[in-house]
Amino acid sequence: MDQWWWYLTRSTGIVATVLAVSSLVLGLFFSARNMGRLRPPAWWLDLHNYLGGLALVFTGAHVLASLLDPGSGIGILQTVVPGTAPVERWAITWGVLATYAFAATVFTSWPKRLFSRRAWRIVHFVSVAGVALGGLHAIQLGTDGGASLFELGLAAATLAAVYALFVRLIGALTRSRSHRTSR
Repeated sequence: MDQWWWYLTRSTGIVATVLAVSSLVLGLFFSARNMGRLRPPAWWLDLHNYLGGLALVFTGAHVLASLLDPGSGIGILQTVVPGTAPVERWAITWGVLATYAFAATVFTSWPKRLFSRRAWRIVHFVSVAGVALGGLHAIQLGTDGGASLFELGLAAATLAAVYALFVRLIGALTRSRSHRTSR
């Protein structure tokens, strides 16, 4: 039965990571106004929000499976307080911080109007750090950390996220310059 929990913990973590990276990439492309004309912007935004919420659900399932796995050595305290794990302290800390980043991003998306645009953007950009910390968690703690397929997948996810971030930053700089010159 312990092996079942290990597979469940591993698979929910992998799915959560794929969903988080997908949501991040779509969000960055959407905010850079780089989604093309195949679908209306609202469709892309809904997809981004859906993937982000689903990533949080699978992250919760990953944490719950880790708690229920008798061989993990992880208790409730280790899942909510960074730096309290007796083993693999930093690896688990990165996972806890990534979970907080995902939760903050998702839960501030629904009541977006309650925040100033600047505050919402700052909180939302925390998701970039959350995805990076989730990757670091997987590298340090995941049993597949040295597997070539894992490394290839992580490299592809990193390249996709960095490319989307680059497109977003270039788009923001271009709009900022055109806004200044039109005054």
